[in-house]
Amino acid sequence: MWLYEKKLEYPVKIKRPNPALAKFIISQVGGPDGEMGAATRYLQQRYSMPYAQVKGMLTDIGTEELARSLYQCKCS
Repeated sequence: MWLYEKKLEYPVKIKRPNPALAKFIISQVGGPDGEMGAATRYLQQRYSMPYAQVKGMLTDIGTEELARSLYQCKCS
């Protein structure tokens, strides 16, 4: 279970926008090497596992990655 509070952990004041850095950060969240990509890989791999414990572990890891990805998207 997750508790979502819509507030930043640390105050953010952007003095100079940096589009190149913003593009990099967005690629890490939603790109092939980002949180969302990792979450979908874990959740897809669980269907080919023969053992229930491994399926459960992949489900737990995948949902944790998915929650982290969604949390990052909502905070930005």
